[in-house]
Amino acid sequence: MKKGKLIIISAPSGCGKSTIIGDIMDRGELDLRFSVSATNRKPRPGEVDGVSYHFLSDQEFSDLIAEGAFVEYEQVYPGRYYGTLWSEIRDNIEKGHNVILDIDVKGGVNVKEKFGDDALSIFIAPPSIGELRRRLVARGSELTQEIDQRVARAEFELGFQDKYDCVVVNDQLPEAIAQVEKYMSDFIAKDK
Repeated sequence: MKKGKLIIISAPSGCGKSTIIGDIMDRGELDLRFSVSATNRKPRPGEVDGVSYHFLSDQEFSDLIAEGAFVEYEQVYPGRYYGTLWSEIRDNIEKGHNVILDIDVKGGVNVKEKFGDDALSIFIAPPSIGELRRRLVARGSELTQEIDQRVARAEFELGFQDKYDCVVVNDQLPEAIAQVEKYMSDFIAKDK
């Protein structure tokens, strides 16, 4: 049986990566399995454990780090961790399914380094930092201080885009979705 492939999608917060991934997965044209990330943050309204994220306590997250259960993990904000569990990837790839990772920028670089040509990494960029701030404010889910923190983080993360195989600027959502889907489709079709 042919192994599945790994697709990494990263972006600064508010760039639309979850929307893009959701749209592509909802259409079901590509054999994709979503890798649910783990975090020690509290769920936002509407988020479901095991679907949105694996919501873990600080102790649970620490224990899994000690066990070597993560492909990668990162302290994205002070005291707030995110990570990708090996179990979310290994089984699906072995069964021939393609796995999509929605992970932070540094985590994406780390996973790409581990998987090399067996993974495709796509960076979603905002049209500008000003537009990113506007999108974060429009979400209405964070305080001004949190938005400032996310914008500062985004400016830092944009410096990593050259380490990705592809960069897609999400200026117009339908075009960004089409571009990401084409990169994914071409990658999956390679070596078949």
